Amino acid sequence: MPQTRRKAANLSLDSELVAQARELNLNVSKAAEDGLRRAIKSERERLWLIENAEAIDEANAYVEKHGLPFAKYRTF
Repeated sequence: MPQTRRKAANLSLDSELVAQARELNLNVSKAAEDGLRRAIKSERERLWLIENAEAIDEANAYVEKHGLPFAKYRTF
């Protein structure tokens, strides 16, 4: 992974989670960053689905009415 600029941030974390992470020799900053990355990805996906719901519904309705385009060429 390419080197990125780091930004210090003050976080309040569950003290028991921090203790368990330290017992397991986990890097708390990296774990928090990974969790934040996953949360951002998940939220972007959720928002994309909301923003594109109409187009998705229209595409599904088309397929339901007309079938899959080029279905006659499918080998599976």
